[in-house]
Amino acid sequence: MHIPPGYLSSEVAVGTYVVGVGVCTAAVWKANRDLSEKQIPLLGVMAAFVFAAQMLNFPIPGGTSGHFLGALMLAVLLGPLTACLVMAVVLAVQCLGFADGGLDALGANIFNMGVVAGAGCYYVYVFLKRFLPKTRAGFLASAAVAAWFSIVLSSAFCAVELWLSGKLPLGVTLPLMVGIHSVIGLGEAAVTVGVLTVLMEARPDLVRDRLSTRTAAMVAE
Repeated sequence: MHIPPGYLSSEVAVGTYVVGVGVCTAAVWKANRDLSEKQIPLLGVMAAFVFAAQMLNFPIPGGTSGHFLGALMLAVLLGPLTACLVMAVVLAVQCLGFADGGLDALGANIFNMGVVAGAGCYYVYVFLKRFLPKTRAGFLASAAVAAWFSIVLSSAFCAVELWLSGKLPLGVTLPLMVGIHSVIGLGEAAVTVGVLTVLMEARPDLVRDRLSTRTAAMVAE
């Protein structure tokens, strides 16, 4: 759902830049304070994975595009702020190196795919995890539903930003974006569950660090 250049008004572009930069600044401070040595290689590997997966996208009428996101998966493994920071780096490289998303829209893309999808929808995952069984299945179900929400909600924000910029009518863009990304979200959920399942088998310690004591014990079984 990268927004290309020239699609946002200056007010929307500046506003989303301010929020995105503010959250990323807080993320840098928190990463310097809290990020453990064993998480640093994971951060690099997951950034590379998300970067590669997002490059496989397809156009959506109205000027945007649909693709795998990975923000919620990053938030589960690294925490919401660190996930937003990783997404910002991925999106900046895509924008500056591959012309995927406009420079004037980079703030909005970071806001939609980092702040909303990663940092914001992480709390959807936390909420669901509180009420679902404290088991491996409950953990994966929480991540799957939150991953679906992450891509649908970020697409909705994208539609609203285009509407606020006076480019497209909300009554057309919002249902189109949300409808298409509701389907893409199913793939997002499946990939998220697949990656987390592989990590639970290969490196369960990386997943346990982000879980409650009881759920971590279930993951280790």
